[in-house]
Amino acid sequence: MQVQVHTDDHVQGSEALAQWVAGQAQSRLSRFQDNVSRLEVFLSDVDAGKSGSNDKRCRIEARVNGRQPITVADHADKMPVAFMSATDKLARALDTDLARARGGRSGRDTIRTAAATD
Repeated sequence: MQVQVHTDDHVQGSEALAQWVAGQAQSRLSRFQDNVSRLEVFLSDVDAGKSGSNDKRCRIEARVNGRQPITVADHADKMPVAFMSATDKLARALDTDLARARGGRSGRDTIRTAAATD
C-alpha cells in the first residue's frame, strides 16, 4: 500500500512527518493492504495558523482495488489526534465497503445457520 502525504501552507510538511504518517497508516490499516493500492493523506490547518478548537483537519482518500475511492475526514485540536481518528473512520468505512463487495451485509460469519434452525 502506497501512502502519499500532502500538507497545506500552514502545516510544516517534513520528511519525518511523512514517514510517521506512512508508518502509522500502514500499521493501523495493514489488514486492508490486499484491497487498498494507495492512501492519500491531506493534512491542513483550517484556521490558517490561528489557534482555535478543532482547527486541524485530516482527510484520507483510499484507492480500493476495483471499487470507488473512499474518503473520510476528521477535525481535532492536534494533528496526530485528527489523523488517528481519521484512520479509525477509514477502517470502519473500508470494512463496510468491502463487506458489500463480498455480497454480505457485514462481511462477518453468522451464527445463524440452516442446521441451527432445524
